[in-house]
Amino acid sequence: MPREARLLKVVAVVLNWNGGELNLDCMGSLLDQGLEPGEIIFVDNASTDGSYELVVEAYPGIHSIQNGSNIGFGDGVNVGIQRALDLPETDCVLLVNNDVVLPKGVVDHLIQVFDQDPTVGITGPRVLYRQDLSRVWCAGGKMTYRQNLSVLLGHGKPDGPEWQGLQDVDYVAGCAMLVRREVFAKAGLFDGDYFAYHEDVDFCLSAKQAGFGVKLAGDVHALHAPHHSTGGVYGPGRKYMMGVNTVWFLRRHGTAGRWLGFFVFDVATLLPLFLVGLLTGRLPGVIAKARGTYDGLVGRRVTKERLAARLGKSHPS
Repeated sequence: MPREARLLKVVAVVLNWNGGELNLDCMGSLLDQGLEPGEIIFVDNASTDGSYELVVEAYPGIHSIQNGSNIGFGDGVNVGIQRALDLPETDCVLLVNNDVVLPKGVVDHLIQVFDQDPTVGITGPRVLYRQDLSRVWCAGGKMTYRQNLSVLLGHGKPDGPEWQGLQDVDYVAGCAMLVRREVFAKAGLFDGDYFAYHEDVDFCLSAKQAGFGVKLAGDVHALHAPHHSTGGVYGPGRKYMMGVNTVWFLRRHGTAGRWLGFFVFDVATLLPLFLVGLLTGRLPGVIAKARGTYDGLVGRRVTKERLAARLGKSHPS
């Protein structure tokens, strides 16, 4: 769709924490969508690797915001969302991780999803691994209320027609998500108390409860380098935050059956995972998950200070 034919104005928000040169690929791909520099908001969570200065120098026309500390994903994204909603005539906010690249035409296709169905409030592309375009990282998500509460549809599987259509999902990943302005008005912003992980799931469920549809636009894709800032999928930082936030998610959305599933599939599996971790080298991640689960159950939230106390140098703050 030509830039002048767009019916909805999109403003993109990119959050960075020590993302290095990955930011440049992301920003370039947004400009390739036909966005103007003034329609891109770059929010930095007190990076120390020079990445904020790198982006500001390379793209001087964008809106740039530098937070005084690492305030987490939810609160960091909210800073950008608020700025986007303050800009004239913003209809939609495009949330994009700084390690994501969008091929040309993705934004126009996502807009078409909104144009064709006014009940849809959130949509996003299927997400492929940047290092292996033949495999799916996520084609939307489904709530299971078992281990980690949900599953990423298609995760790790070969890309193919099963993941490439338009379909209803429980949530789309926050790494590439287009959101109507009205969703923020009725469902609110992201819950910053999660710090990182589960806030995109929580946000999509809140949007659905407010009456909006959530759809995967699987016939277009994004490219993602997941978990680069938290030490990988089994990194202690990620596992700790998943443990804490699983409990807090259930505090908001849990039922007796969902809590039972959590104890059966998440808590009760920690011992066998501990034994497996001894053999696979994943023991630090298992211990971090157990610590996070305990902290969540006794009412503690994820903070950068608690991450430092629990994980030392491995924490993402």
